[in-house]
Amino acid sequence: MTQSRNDADVAFIKALAELLNENDLAELSVKRDYGENDSLNVKVSKIGAQPVFQQVAAAPAPSATAAPAASTPAPAAPAEIPDDPAQHPGAVTSPMVGTAYLAAEPGAANFVGIGAQVSEGDTLLIIEAMKTMNHIPAPRAGTIKRILVGDGSPVEFGAPLMIIE
Repeated sequence: MTQSRNDADVAFIKALAELLNENDLAELSVKRDYGENDSLNVKVSKIGAQPVFQQVAAAPAPSATAAPAASTPAPAAPAEIPDDPAQHPGAVTSPMVGTAYLAAEPGAANFVGIGAQVSEGDTLLIIEAMKTMNHIPAPRAGTIKRILVGDGSPVEFGAPLMIIE
């Protein structure tokens, strides 16, 4: 049942993105209630010409109660930076939901590899979203220290893709 609900949620989000594009809207926010303490909040917005999908919340209320307890030990966060790539200061995160590709086409050389020097604006990888290939540029110059996604792997909004130092 959970998988079919996830599939329905994905279809719902895709329909919202289509509405956004068809009606030339900049942003769309919707809350979908499934029952007591269970809802899905979705915000779909455009940044420039590329759509960005952000799932604001999709958890029952009991996990929301656990969130303040997790945020209480804030001083321990600097020690956890190596464990959580998303918290690394050089993390490049996904601006959208889609499928990540490390090369322009199957069999081609990857855009970057570990140890590669990149300049700001260089293409790091491509994320396919709704049959559109979106080049993900380097936000700053540096050296690729880690590649956190595999070729053809699904990515979510905000997921860490690479580490640039």
